[in-house]
Amino acid sequence: MMDLGNMLRGVANNAFAQSLLQFWEYDEGTLGLWRASSNYVYAFQCNQVQYFLRISFEQDNSIEQIRAELEFMQYLQSNGFPTVTPIQSKNKKLIETLKTPEGTYFAVVFNVANGINLDDDTINEKQMEEWGKSLASLHCLSKTYEPVCNKRKSWLDTVQFMESVFKKYPGEELALEELSEITNWLQSLSTDKDVFGLIHYDFQLDNLFFEEDNYPHFNVIDFDDAVYHWYVLDIVTALDDFIGNDDPQSKLLTHSFLNGYRTKMILENDVVAQFQQFQRYANLYKYARLLKTLDYGEINETPLWFDELKKKLVSVADKLRNKFQKS
Repeated sequence: MMDLGNMLRGVANNAFAQSLLQFWEYDEGTLGLWRASSNYVYAFQCNQVQYFLRISFEQDNSIEQIRAELEFMQYLQSNGFPTVTPIQSKNKKLIETLKTPEGTYFAVVFNVANGINLDDDTINEKQMEEWGKSLASLHCLSKTYEPVCNKRKSWLDTVQFMESVFKKYPGEELALEELSEITNWLQSLSTDKDVFGLIHYDFQLDNLFFEEDNYPHFNVIDFDDAVYHWYVLDIVTALDDFIGNDDPQSKLLTHSFLNGYRTKMILENDVVAQFQQFQRYANLYKYARLLKTLDYGEINETPLWFDELKKKLVSVADKLRNKFQKS
């Protein structure tokens, strides 16, 4: 997630989005904010067909990393993996740039993913199995992927990021200790191509659109967190709302997901036993990102939605802090 100060400025004034949209064909009066998280995402129409304009701020993403993301998506799509397509601008570019006094913005346009979002509370066993198959299909392709131009960051970059965040704040000694333990453990693991490669890292249901026409499958969006890591982390983060939940239904659904995954990728029981350790990494990384998000400087007046969002994020950060303090 971007820092809250940038989010507030972007939500309050979409002039930069209007300027960036000029690079693509569009229907007048159709641009509207869809969501703001790690990026700004705007919906718009061209010839009455909907598209999405995604805008990144230079502080949150580099143009090299965006190029690497799009290259990976195009590789997946060319190999039959269902994901959205980046749309060329009028200048025949996939990425357009806008420099402003506040900084530089990068924009990409995608088509709409077909299908519907499923919900944690209503998803059934068959759909969970298809979800697992979809993630395994991505990992199968990742095993043979060799970037031509730019390369996405690796887990080592995330460790350096976390260290820089925790060292900035007095009182985060326990977070640094947790980071040291997890880093030492990760360094002991194999990085063989069968277990390690470019992962999605946000393979949750809000980034998946289920389509039953012809054959059941998921269309996948939002690859901007893709990172070189162990494939098992993608499973752990995807199943964040299911793993560790002791109710029988959650266990049954998790089992269905893993069964689907195993139809295309080997998943040994000793790797499943590592879920808890990878969850520690995911929690700590999320905590570091939240600290960075909440470090937005001085803002004199804030709207109600901003105050409520800040309160929610502080609460999540406190819960994550308690987890590694007790580990």
